[in-house]
Amino acid sequence: MVAKMESIIYGPVPSRRLGISLGVDIVPFKTCSYDCIYCQLGKTTHRTLKRKSFVDPNLVLKEIKELLMTNKDIDYITFSGSGEPTLNKDIGEMIKRIKEKTKIPVAVLTNGSLLWDESVRRDLSKADLVVPSMDCVSEEVFQKINRPVKGLTIKKVLTGLKTFTQEFKGKIQLEIMLVKGVNDSQEEIEKMNEFIKELKADKIQLNTVVRPPAEPEVKLLDLDRLKKIKKIFEKSHRVEIISDFKRKTKKSYHKDLERAILELLKRRPTRDDEMATSLGVHKNELLKYLNILENEKKIKRKKAKDKKGFFFMKN
Repeated sequence: MVAKMESIIYGPVPSRRLGISLGVDIVPFKTCSYDCIYCQLGKTTHRTLKRKSFVDPNLVLKEIKELLMTNKDIDYITFSGSGEPTLNKDIGEMIKRIKEKTKIPVAVLTNGSLLWDESVRRDLSKADLVVPSMDCVSEEVFQKINRPVKGLTIKKVLTGLKTFTQEFKGKIQLEIMLVKGVNDSQEEIEKMNEFIKELKADKIQLNTVVRPPAEPEVKLLDLDRLKKIKKIFEKSHRVEIISDFKRKTKKSYHKDLERAILELLKRRPTRDDEMATSLGVHKNELLKYLNILENEKKIKRKKAKDKKGFFFMKN
């Protein structure tokens, strides 16, 4: 029995890492093995390591096929969304069947927490690109920043990550999400640099908090600090700082959705989840547009009085 889920496919949306990305969301909202303090989707409501069939693979393939008939401007079909995609035990079958239908490459964004599981590594082997996260190498920092499900250790996660990078035949882009005062110390960065020597990754991407995080006290790193951290890593690791996405001219950027957001915010400040419901779009798709509009100074955010998230308003 699989659960009925809304908005399995969302976008295409502009992505800072993948260009124009068609999102595939195959787990229920906030079903994850972590409860990361920086998560843009808020706190995890179902923390687990148990893999299940959450959605009918036939429905996923049907929705993708229908969308591809009307939109050819897609760089990647990307499994990500509302939680940890590898918790869906059908992901391998879905990737295989997508690749039988289109030449568009398939990417998977994962927190890497299940890569110690051979079945997960086997499922992901069918993808063209995998982007696993690694925010630290120390257990104390791991518990603080990722807040994993009970019993999951950083040692187990790193062992799985190392094994996966040695087995995987496609491209690997390792992402490190940096939070000010949590995992950006000289000591932790140096430890990460040493561990990365054991991995086979095409590039390392440094990221920081640019959207409203799960915990209000979470702070981003400025560009100067990111540049200093980049210099700590060896050049052979091919480290880059993820730049803001600027391909707004592509036809997958929907001007009508931008106008709808601005019209809504002109009338009253609104939370992102309320906005997604009101406009009938997937929250992940909405967040991409809010980020672009905020960078363009068309909108701004204000912390809610209850300190649980942000309101967005027109500038």
